[in-house]
Amino acid sequence: MKQKEKVILATNDDGVHSPGLHQLAEALKEVGRVVVIAPDRERNAAGHALTLHKPLRADEIRPGVFSVNGTPTDCVNLGVLYLLKGSARPDLVVSGINKGSNLGDDVTYSGTVSAAMEGTLLGIPSIAFSQLGDGQFHFEAAARFGIGLARLVLEEGLSREVFLNVNVPNLPASEIKGVRITTLGKRVFNDSAIIENTDPRGRKYFWIGLNGVTWEKRKNADHEAVERGEISVTPLHLDLTHHETVERLHSWKKRLETEIN
Repeated sequence: MKQKEKVILATNDDGVHSPGLHQLAEALKEVGRVVVIAPDRERNAAGHALTLHKPLRADEIRPGVFSVNGTPTDCVNLGVLYLLKGSARPDLVVSGINKGSNLGDDVTYSGTVSAAMEGTLLGIPSIAFSQLGDGQFHFEAAARFGIGLARLVLEEGLSREVFLNVNVPNLPASEIKGVRITTLGKRVFNDSAIIENTDPRGRKYFWIGLNGVTWEKRKNADHEAVERGEISVTPLHLDLTHHETVERLHSWKKRLETEIN
């Protein structure tokens, strides 16, 4: 019996016209049928926002490519639960290739990572891809790596409530030094991350920047891998519970209950 073709939902937070998205989608056609469902504009740092207070529109701007007036999370939710429901339900969600890294604490802000999180919440294996850099991007290295990783995830699966966060150095494929399985790094922010200025009417305003950011020293951190020219693959888990503190809080229980009586 002929094996059913795999369906891959591709999205991002840089917008439906981003070259990183389409280079990844094109590469993954070697693995299965790719449907692009992405925001109609840049939605950087949108986090895991879901649109609840206005209607969403999904326009098929060409066959298999949908533009949505919402967040990356909206795109995955709408794609899985409506546009691709039934026999076309995705076997894999991929998000990216993001223009810029998503390392350490960045994952909590990232629309790219949140799209993969949404896929995982909906029970679909998911991967977020990000490319370091801020100018000319070597997307071909990340796209080529994506083919192999997508095949492995489809063959082997992922643990329940786990998705993968991939960061690729901005290097030609021939200069990538390997792959490292990593943990999330920890950024250290100082006051210079906030830029204060005055507008033409004399009113003060603030701009959140990235100046003065350093990293804590942590074993096997994602930022160290990419600094060495390696691709970083970090498994992330939806369960944010700190289980050791659950046990500690049991000792507070009686005192807490006295506060409500």
